[in-house]
Amino acid sequence: MSLSPQFGSIIPSPIQTPSPSAYLAFNGGANDFAQQYLPEIYEQEVERYGNRTLSGFLRMVGAEMPMTSDQVIWSEQNRLHISYDNCSVAAGGGAGAGLASVVTIPVGAGVTNVISINDTVVLLDPNGQEAKGIVTARAAGNVTVQPFANATFDAQGISIAAATIKMFVYGSDYTKGTSLAAGGVGNSNARISVDPSFTQFSNSPVIIRDQYVVTGSDMAQIGWVEVATEDGASGYLWYLKAESETRLRFEDYLEMAMVEGELNANVNGAAGSYATAVLPGTQGLFAAIRARGNVNVGFTAAAGLDEFDAILKNLDTQGAIEENMLFLQRQTSLDFDDMLASISGGFAGGTAFGLFENSEEMALNLGFSGFRRGSYDFYKTDWKYLNDASTRGAIVGVNSIEGVLVPAGTSTVYDQILGTNIRRPFLHVRYRASQGDDRRMKSWLTGAAGGAFTSTLDAMEVNFLSERCLVTQAANNFVLFQGL
Repeated sequence: MSLSPQFGSIIPSPIQTPSPSAYLAFNGGANDFAQQYLPEIYEQEVERYGNRTLSGFLRMVGAEMPMTSDQVIWSEQNRLHISYDNCSVAAGGGAGAGLASVVTIPVGAGVTNVISINDTVVLLDPNGQEAKGIVTARAAGNVTVQPFANATFDAQGISIAAATIKMFVYGSDYTKGTSLAAGGVGNSNARISVDPSFTQFSNSPVIIRDQYVVTGSDMAQIGWVEVATEDGASGYLWYLKAESETRLRFEDYLEMAMVEGELNANVNGAAGSYATAVLPGTQGLFAAIRARGNVNVGFTAAAGLDEFDAILKNLDTQGAIEENMLFLQRQTSLDFDDMLASISGGFAGGTAFGLFENSEEMALNLGFSGFRRGSYDFYKTDWKYLNDASTRGAIVGVNSIEGVLVPAGTSTVYDQILGTNIRRPFLHVRYRASQGDDRRMKSWLTGAAGGAFTSTLDAMEVNFLSERCLVTQAANNFVLFQGL
């Protein structure tokens, strides 16, 4: 006796067990049990986008530390020497002491005049002229300066009545037998005692959440897929395939929120629910550099070396951190390669890979290539986040983010909570944690399926939560590369 049609592809099992040969699956259409041959199915998932995860940037350049408050506060040093920008100079008088001019200092908004009588100062004109003199009198918003040259400041080419002059103190000069309390030059004003000042910054953590839900019925429907996930898991997955990808996406969100975060400036919010007081937001890396750091617009290989040297000169005026890392978008990375190739046959030679225990192999294994310019070492690598089409890789042009220069090493700051100076990486994450609850990365199951028995919901809910913020210290040493 023969059966028609023949199901040669089906191998029955003597016991009820889920095996690949004992199940039929049809996707609708003309497929039915009357067709003679089953479709050929690839059970292995095709990785057409390669490694899709984007996190890893903060692991390279920062650290993670717990905190217990709704806000993290830190203080950064101000400059050591006395200097004022945008000063204006009045015209000088006649010969001798009459040569003196009144230099107006733009005080206000935390700026006070701390220049003392008998301080010696330098006046710098934006046109390249300079002059030196000694302070003979002072007031709350100005000082009177007598030129050392036998000519008025305007005669020496200093712009008069233009609020473009830079003035800084380089020392002092007193006559013999002068008492500091007297102030010199017959003036009774005492010398100004300069107290060190600092600038205080703060940031608030955001609560990041996600959830994956699968119903109990779907959990009972067996459908295996062979996968090799980005987190290292491999083998056959059932409904947990989607849970695994939700976890991977959430882990990327933990970093993306720290990079892209913005402070909420809406005082009232939508119907009061998203007001600043309720949802303050958080300042991410890009926002911190735009607010307190340096922004380079339109870096190209054509303008390459001169433009890059301008960045170095600006770094000289800031912290002058010797080792820096460049995380770049593809085109900007190629522009750097073209710039370096135009001045040398190879740009890795002569570089001290101090950041990687002086091992060039270690740097290359991590994807970095190094070069040295001036007194600075730079380690360059592509930043996948800026190249991925699902994020910033699809945005090229006006105001697009094309790279970030991040200083390596640590900085010393005053921690308001600990009440002491501490050393921290310039870039690090603070997450909420205490002895009772660690909110760095939480996951838990709820529902009434999949091993969870917490409610009457016929489903398994996989919950993810984290509460964290990014601390960008000494942002004046960071550079954000931005498109034209």
